[in-house]
Amino acid sequence: MNRATGTHRICLTLPTNRACAPTLAAVAGEAAHAARRFDAEVHLLILDSCDEPTRSEHARVLAGLPPVPGLITHHLDEADQRHFLRRVIHRTGLADPDRMLALMLPAGVSYGACTNRAFLTAAALGCRSVHRRDSDSAYQLLDGEPVFPVHHELPSLGRRAADAAAGVSETDLDPAHADRPVSLAGASFIGELSVDIGEIQRLDEDIHHEVVSLWAPGHWSEERKRDLVEESFKGAGTAPFTQDHSTLTLVDPMRVDMCNIALHREVYERVPLPPATDTIGSDYFLLHLVHDATLPGVLHNRHIENFHTPERRTGTGFLAYQTRFVKFLLSMLYFHHVYDRMAEAGAALLDDRQRVRAEAVVGFLRDSTRLDPSENVWRLDRVDSAYRKLGGRYAEFADLLATRRERLLDEARRDIEDFALLTEAWPALVSAARETGPGSAGR
Repeated sequence: MNRATGTHRICLTLPTNRACAPTLAAVAGEAAHAARRFDAEVHLLILDSCDEPTRSEHARVLAGLPPVPGLITHHLDEADQRHFLRRVIHRTGLADPDRMLALMLPAGVSYGACTNRAFLTAAALGCRSVHRRDSDSAYQLLDGEPVFPVHHELPSLGRRAADAAAGVSETDLDPAHADRPVSLAGASFIGELSVDIGEIQRLDEDIHHEVVSLWAPGHWSEERKRDLVEESFKGAGTAPFTQDHSTLTLVDPMRVDMCNIALHREVYERVPLPPATDTIGSDYFLLHLVHDATLPGVLHNRHIENFHTPERRTGTGFLAYQTRFVKFLLSMLYFHHVYDRMAEAGAALLDDRQRVRAEAVVGFLRDSTRLDPSENVWRLDRVDSAYRKLGGRYAEFADLLATRRERLLDEARRDIEDFALLTEAWPALVSAARETGPGSAGR
């Protein structure tokens, strides 16, 4: 494979709130590989929200790594991140800096917000792309060597699609899109389900179908819902990697996962991810945006191995995770509306420089907040009934859910309002991050 043309900076990021020393060392290995193999300056960015003993262990792992020319490591705890964000937000002069800080660094778990912090830090570092990995994953091995996704990400990302075509296995792209930049490169995962609901499937196949189908639009036919359930959360299955294959295409969001994704700056510097807390799936929005805006991408098969960490199986962890799953189901009322509008707009989502028009996205988001929430009331009713049939801790969760219904319905709408607000402020935040510079990405 040819080396990427011209020295450029990239950000390989691992956000984490759990102990993950082996994954951290593995991702550092991918960063070192990228620095050695490609003509790139690689910034390994660890956004660490763990407790102090865990952070210290992570710091020891990073300190013990051999130096590699072209590789620069940034290990930022939440105090570091807050310091950086306060400086950036202050520079923007936005009217409500405390609210903006809460959207960027919320108290609760937010997959979107942690990735947004990576985006802003990458802007401060002058990086042209962000490559995201997850702490509950590992690389496949081939002949004892790790299978790094960056192998397919760096050569194509940011190039004109017509020029990138020579570096992939096949092209499935309308010639009308050939002059547009490759804006995304990604693959999926093998191993355990991306959403930890396998126990429901083992307990009752029919209830599993009923619950998973709730993330489909309410008006879909039963056949379409069955198809959705069949492919949901399974990634690329279980077959191990044997040889490379890559396709230049409009990447179907169902074929990639956020543990194995790279995005060009012209996407994430235009529109952020939803900052919703305590919900899964809040970090997938840009995959839909890239696809619907007819921006080319590379779909490859260097899938990452997914596994579930033990805390999800504890009593507290179970309740927290099931809440995130229900909030994901409720968010889909609004996101399906936005996705439909984006699909209808197509290339009209782009300006004359082939960049995403953030104002169009904001308009779709604000329109969605006026939807009738009755479909979400129906979703909560279905979840309640299904979980009570399962009994045990699922019935206990249904009892808890019954006390939170109104709050969850309100939060689902407010999460979209917050996303619209952040998207409006995003250009100012990105500009301020660039001006603030890499020296403030830490303390």
